[in-house]
Amino acid sequence: MNDIPQYPATCPLTLDLRPVLHELLRLLPDGVSEFTFANLYLFRERHNYRLSRLPEGLFIILGNDDGRPFFLLPFGLPEPVTLAQLFHDHQRMKCVTDSQKAILEQLGYTLIEDRDNFDYLYLRTDLAELPGRKFHKKRNLIKGFINNHDYTAKPLLDEHIPAALEILERWRDENGAPGDYTAAREALEKSWELQLCGGIYFVDDRPAGYTLGEELANSTSFVIHFEKAVIEYKGIYQFINQTFASILPDFYQTINREQDLGDPGLRQAKHSYKPSSYVVKYQATL
Repeated sequence: MNDIPQYPATCPLTLDLRPVLHELLRLLPDGVSEFTFANLYLFRERHNYRLSRLPEGLFIILGNDDGRPFFLLPFGLPEPVTLAQLFHDHQRMKCVTDSQKAILEQLGYTLIEDRDNFDYLYLRTDLAELPGRKFHKKRNLIKGFINNHDYTAKPLLDEHIPAALEILERWRDENGAPGDYTAAREALEKSWELQLCGGIYFVDDRPAGYTLGEELANSTSFVIHFEKAVIEYKGIYQFINQTFASILPDFYQTINREQDLGDPGLRQAKHSYKPSSYVVKYQATL
């Protein structure tokens, strides 16, 4: 903790800070997908994350998206004077939770829904069992995949990381755009250090898909950070989604499949699984 400087000084978000931050983030009740150490670390360069400590002892994460500064306060709001200084220095606060929203509005800040970054929440039992008519198409796709392919599913242990990297490379080639490739690759390469867990799937003994995530919201939810597959196998994404949900322990009530980032196709795909709710997020400005 002593290595994290007092605001306005900052330090980079490095792997050796995980023992300090991971447990604090894991216990947060709101279940915001950005607020895990792995997510912050893996996207540290995309968002130019830096870490600091406020006078009240709260950790703050500073960032910059395309020249637009912002700050995150996952561990709570500081005193109004400190908060005013942060808005003066960094203009806007991202990933504001419902509980923070009311306080910020009382203090006179402007809050807007950040719809593109709402997390999609699903009941674990819904994704595992796909019950009722609303999941009829999903079940058919999975049935077709099972009937047409010889497959195996295994835990994504160290020995399977090279195979998962092969899937990721094929995914990037098929996708035609880098997307989250850099973060996804580092997540695989440092999955042990970040304590991420997941599964890998082989079709005809060839690497075909994998999923990778971790727990959050005080162990009541599991967030899927990355899910990649080779598109030549019709139904494989639906198969991965269902089979991985079915092996998660019962104490995970929900599965968080993160945001759609405003992508219409991704939004439609996420809605097709009938989310039970969202983790609503706001942005706050002066």
